[in-house]
Amino acid sequence: MKAEVREMKRQFGEIRLFPETLDDLWHLSHLVGPGDLVFATTFRSVEAATDKLRPEKVEKRPVRLGIWVEKVEFHQHTNRLRIAGIIESGVDVAAHHTLNVEAGFEISVVKRWRPVDCERIRRAVDASAYGVVHVVSVEEGEAQIYRLRQFGPEWVTTVTAGSSKGADTGTRSALFEKTLDTVAAVTGPLVVAGPGFVKDEFAEYVKVRAPDLAGRMVAVETRRIGRGAVQEVIGQGILDRLLGDLHLAREVALMDEVLVRIATEGAVAYGIDEVRKAVAYGAAETVLVADTLLRDDEATGVIEQAERVNATVVVLSTEFEPGERLDAIGGAAALLRYKIE
Repeated sequence: MKAEVREMKRQFGEIRLFPETLDDLWHLSHLVGPGDLVFATTFRSVEAATDKLRPEKVEKRPVRLGIWVEKVEFHQHTNRLRIAGIIESGVDVAAHHTLNVEAGFEISVVKRWRPVDCERIRRAVDASAYGVVHVVSVEEGEAQIYRLRQFGPEWVTTVTAGSSKGADTGTRSALFEKTLDTVAAVTGPLVVAGPGFVKDEFAEYVKVRAPDLAGRMVAVETRRIGRGAVQEVIGQGILDRLLGDLHLAREVALMDEVLVRIATEGAVAYGIDEVRKAVAYGAAETVLVADTLLRDDEATGVIEQAERVNATVVVLSTEFEPGERLDAIGGAAALLRYKIE
């Protein structure tokens, strides 16, 4: 993500945003919401002028529009963000229009920017300096490849060769060759994960066949395979050694701490009502909020109050397991400085 502050006064102003990846579009889906004013150059149907009373055709021409946002939809599988609303500035004022925002599509957003919004922009801008992390879970006869988006792990493909058990050396070599061909174009860090020796042998194979990729690779022992291995990789803090900021490792650690304190009746609050109470008492040290609540007025009020009392606010993606677990307990939780009754 690229970002440029155009004008800002008392947290209200305009920021120009230039998404570069699918991750950036996901961030925008949480930065832009109903009531915001979004400017962008888009295509709008314009009647072609002719000498006849009725125009012969309708053309779509590039126009600069300002839209009061009514609805935002993130379409992960089509790599597109749809921003729908009413035209406030430009042609056809008061008509409805939908902006189809893709990577490389610049928009300007005018709104009151909360600290949690500015933190999200900072993370998106910082993350653009890194290549996307890939995790390869390797076992006998199969390798599963995941891409670590900032909203969670995204399955890329599964490579198979021979049977899952009793694979001979030739079959294993075929698996390694096919897997390496698949990840050869990876430009960012690569994590090779799995139980046993297969993942170590694949790592050695990469070192011999693709030394440039091996320089960005780390092998990690996990108990599970597939998506479970990805979860373990994040939980072990491996990503902290590879990236300065991917946010996911922090989400895993914070949510684990919430669940431990709930199980031991420790200093924790969960559910929006209990979190609001903890914030009002000044007991909340870290407040966790599921991204699905960012459009909720009640949750927004709690976030703003938490920021006023200098509590740390962390937004968890419900596309990823920690966010799903937070959503299951009400969408909000707080790690407390002390227990409250």
